[in-house]
Amino acid sequence: MAELDWDALSQFVDGMWDDSALPDLYRFIEIPALSPAFDADWNANGHLDATIDLFTSWLATVPLEGLSVNVHQLAGLTPLILCKVKGTAPGEVLFYSHLDKQPEFTGWSEGKGPWKPVREGDWLFGRGSVDDGYGGYAGIISVLALQQQGIPHPTCRFIIETCEESGSPDLPAYLAECKDDLGTPDLVIVLDSGMGDYERLWITESLRGLIGGTLSVAVSAEGVHSGMASGVMPSSFRIARQLLSRLEDEDTGALRPDWLHIDISDELRADSQRICDVLGQALIDDFPFLDGVEAQSTDLVEALLAQNWRPTLSITGAGGMPALEQAGNVLRTHTDLKVSVRIPPGIESELAATLLKRLLEADPPHGAHVSMTLDTAANGFAAPPIPAAVDAALDAASQRFFGNGSMPFYEGGTIPFMSMMQESYPDARYLVTGAAGPGNNAHGPDEKLHVPTAKAVTKCVSAALAAMCD
Repeated sequence: MAELDWDALSQFVDGMWDDSALPDLYRFIEIPALSPAFDADWNANGHLDATIDLFTSWLATVPLEGLSVNVHQLAGLTPLILCKVKGTAPGEVLFYSHLDKQPEFTGWSEGKGPWKPVREGDWLFGRGSVDDGYGGYAGIISVLALQQQGIPHPTCRFIIETCEESGSPDLPAYLAECKDDLGTPDLVIVLDSGMGDYERLWITESLRGLIGGTLSVAVSAEGVHSGMASGVMPSSFRIARQLLSRLEDEDTGALRPDWLHIDISDELRADSQRICDVLGQALIDDFPFLDGVEAQSTDLVEALLAQNWRPTLSITGAGGMPALEQAGNVLRTHTDLKVSVRIPPGIESELAATLLKRLLEADPPHGAHVSMTLDTAANGFAAPPIPAAVDAALDAASQRFFGNGSMPFYEGGTIPFMSMMQESYPDARYLVTGAAGPGNNAHGPDEKLHVPTAKAVTKCVSAALAAMCD
């Protein structure tokens, strides 16, 4: 790796964050830039455009040599920024981040709110702060920090979208439209992931995929008095429960179909044990259990594998059920359940979705009218090994700026962009990391960015870019 002045790097990155990026990030938080899935009038409201204007205006203040900036917007699609920084060494790197946000949510602490930036000590509160408003700033500063020292770096491109929180539905069109401009990356850097703690750099090696849709069970044309109909007419809720039992063992939570599972290798178990040795009981205790509620497994390795490498079922919504205060003694006409199935990396989501639909719709009990309407099918992600020189640089930088060496990390969630990129660039390597450690509350109330971690991640990325020259 080219010789870096670590102290100068740290001082420069800290200054850029404090004097330039953070004031801009405050303004970003103030923009209610809901992702299109949560704002049907996003185009007319103009909030996504406002985030594009804000970030491109900031780029105009950054003394980055070889920078070109283009804003793309295909008809009817959300806008996207594509930047390029001409390299001074061989290699190509593609950075990814997004500017759209999750909805406001309720329960923000007194004095805080989704569109109100609040700094308390090391934390910056506000929607989009950690997911993923900081990411574009971190990537740009990581390149600029090398230029300040005259350190060679590869050509760096940045793709910054505005529909990630909706599942990135517009991104495939832009990947095709901008194919020539995007080049052929050797390394893809994504700063939209999580951390096990704030004491080291965590490198995400896997993300689960997702199948989602609505299971509908209908039994009658109108509601009927339960005293008259129950015992004769079948309950739509009971039938839905029967159908879900085809998918899930209700006693253990394990999903039954073999086609949703992968083999858990000895190497994967060993890496899981390493993670558990570092994080310990926090893997379970960090969740807000009510008093007396127990985890599905108290074995930490099994809990980690279940969270990240095994399929799971969640029911995230329901229809056909009146609110409690309006519920009479009526046998309801139908039950609709929003079904969310997380799938391990390596399971092909489209095929699994087809099999799931077939499983739930076949031979409905009592001849009920059953349909499984699919709306999401996203593949998971498993990262190939990072090049040895980059891996060593990241570990050294983690030691320097966090105080501990880097660690592998698994994510139970889904970033559809990752599977899209892996399919588009199968030979690329991936550095997936981020500043979203415990308590960041992305998507929920009091979302917050740990500012020292954002700075440290930026410095580690600089080290990775410098190591690309090796």
